Amino acid sequence: MASVDLEKLRTSGAGKAIGVLTSGGDAQGMNAAVRAVTRMGIYVGAKVFLIYEGYEGLVEGGENIRQANWLSVSNIIQLGGTVIGSARCKAFTTREGRRAAAYNLVQRGITNLCVIGGDGSLTGANIFRSEWGSLLEELVSEGKISEGTAQTYSHLNIAGLVGSIDNDFCGTDMTIGTDSALHRIMEVIDAITTTAQSHQRTFVLEVMGRHCGYLALVSALASGADWLFIPEAPPEDGWENFMCERLGETRSRGSRLNIIIIAEGAIDRNGKSISSRYVKDLVVQRLGFDTRVTVLGHVQRGGTPSAFDRILSSKMGMEAVMALLEATPDTPACVVSLSGNQSVRLPLMECVQMTKEVQKAMDEKRFDEAIQLRGRSFENNWNIYKLLAHQKISKEKTNFSLAILNVGAPAAGMNAAVRSAVRSGISQGHTVYVVHDGFEGLAKNQVQEVSWHDVAGWLGRGGSMLGTKRTLPKGYMEQIVESIRLHNIHALLVIGGFESCDRIKQSASGTKRRVFIVETMGGYCGYLATVTGIAVGADAAYVFEDPFNIQDLKANVEHMTEKMKTEIQRGLVLRNEKCHEHYTTEFLYNLYSSEGKGVFDCRTNVLGHLQQGGAPTPFDRNYGTKLGVKAILWMSEKLRAVYRNGRVFANAPDSACVIGLQKKVVAFSPVTELKKDTDFEHRMPREQWWLNLRLMLKMLAHYRISMADYVSGELEHVTRRTLSIETGF
Repeated sequence: MASVDLEKLRTSGAGKAIGVLTSGGDAQGMNAAVRAVTRMGIYVGAKVFLIYEGYEGLVEGGENIRQANWLSVSNIIQLGGTVIGSARCKAFTTREGRRAAAYNLVQRGITNLCVIGGDGSLTGANIFRSEWGSLLEELVSEGKISEGTAQTYSHLNIAGLVGSIDNDFCGTDMTIGTDSALHRIMEVIDAITTTAQSHQRTFVLEVMGRHCGYLALVSALASGADWLFIPEAPPEDGWENFMCERLGETRSRGSRLNIIIIAEGAIDRNGKSISSRYVKDLVVQRLGFDTRVTVLGHVQRGGTPSAFDRILSSKMGMEAVMALLEATPDTPACVVSLSGNQSVRLPLMECVQMTKEVQKAMDEKRFDEAIQLRGRSFENNWNIYKLLAHQKISKEKTNFSLAILNVGAPAAGMNAAVRSAVRSGISQGHTVYVVHDGFEGLAKNQVQEVSWHDVAGWLGRGGSMLGTKRTLPKGYMEQIVESIRLHNIHALLVIGGFESCDRIKQSASGTKRRVFIVETMGGYCGYLATVTGIAVGADAAYVFEDPFNIQDLKANVEHMTEKMKTEIQRGLVLRNEKCHEHYTTEFLYNLYSSEGKGVFDCRTNVLGHLQQGGAPTPFDRNYGTKLGVKAILWMSEKLRAVYRNGRVFANAPDSACVIGLQKKVVAFSPVTELKKDTDFEHRMPREQWWLNLRLMLKMLAHYRISMADYVSGELEHVTRRTLSIETGF
């Protein structure tokens, strides 16, 4: 879609009606998607109808289909489940049921339908679309609608969003609800780890996934599980012996716990089910270990959605509306998907067919192919888990020595990266050292050789186990060089460099007419404030990269005053800590308090180092693990390429690189090239990709946004493939 101004966008949906429903099993983030579809639909000038109880409500009609306004979806972004309900519907599987559904839509002029659900729900929507013309013909013949009405509403547009905690739909890297389910699983694993260590126990943890092992795989990777069962990769015959040997070996090395993760659909090579009870009995009988089974069940669907799911759902909901607006009678039903960090539209039935191909491959025992069909991310996770779960003796010892250190502020996921880097280095046959206290520790020779088991249990630990300091190397260069020479180090891996807002909103919900002003960390970088603002539905988020003036502040205060006259009598304003030299948190508090006097009162909250604390999320554990492995593999390849006559020649620009996710791929960027793209004064990139998200924040928070936003031509940031969010799963 070409870049046009927002004034045109506001009228592009005039005369159109959009229905939105949730179907199948609920998934955290569905409410955020419903909110985004509703508000984006209203923004473009369309009528939006909420369809309650899924396809059942579509068939029954009446009060189950209600027109929404802007406030209909206020204060739901943080809620789990789906506020408009979901129900299995046998009636919709029949021709009569779909005819009734078509009549209910035509009565309200709805010819655009956004369906949020799994592959079954989306397949049903496509069948409905393909039959639409003939269903209207039957309604005409029955005298329920006129010929003119049938011609006016002659075709139905479908846009699908995949809501499934199993991440079992081909064509998208992540489905709505998956990240939140992983949070629930990791919370349980972290909790049982403490009790298992106290009593030297083995835990068998069963997670959801009848046909897809994604949740089991990623949680095993993020927890360092000793053994894993997933339906796509049944264990080899005789696995009982191999598993017990491995558990016994880890316990003999001093480990006080074992974790076995099993997907509910786990099978052996012959297709026979492997139950958590069978695994437990096996461990008890063979090893005599105190073993417990934990079946998570529907707790994985519960709780509030993660920040990732809220942003993913919001972004996909907006994209779905754009897809419906642009659809023609010849446009096939589409599903909005995530590819790397890009939003894409794919033909719905092609994705459904690919999903079925995975199951077919598993039924025919083509398991290697099934893993490949799941996608590159799934296959990559599987290979990394196999690499890191159990030590493999390297075929040959290399001449290379690597050192790993942390620098800068501590960040969740650092320990996961160190662990994976250590184990990858050892598996490559290298000598691996860790350095305590960053560059200062390297200067003081705080260097220690490590083994595979020295980093056991590091995955779930917050902060930095190695210790980290902000000390720059230039003040210790001679001592650092001496330490590197002393230990014959050939390569250095340098690693370094939110939930509170929900509780604040809950507090505000209990107190009418209250505005909270929250200060986030980030230096001059407004990423945290922006993304958190989207995730919690903030009214405004002030950041350094998006300059604002007193007129903008005045407009936001006026918006807040008007908002307090509605049913939603609470507000949340985020401020990045260095967004403005003079408009400080105290200034904003005084401004809002003064202008809102008699209408609302204010509170402030400075989150501070709370944001750096706590256990790392599943994303951070997984992302840190992947980067650690990829960094060591890259280093190993480089070392072999530049090793001559017993020496390493590191003269090329790409001998010092930064690893990171760029759109769909993990890339290595030479430091020399990054220098020209870096704002060293403010310690951030000159161009911030996430600024594309700013307009989404404003559009979903306010019914009207300022003239400056669309005069600047920022609409392109709302179109597909440009509203980017990070993903690494």
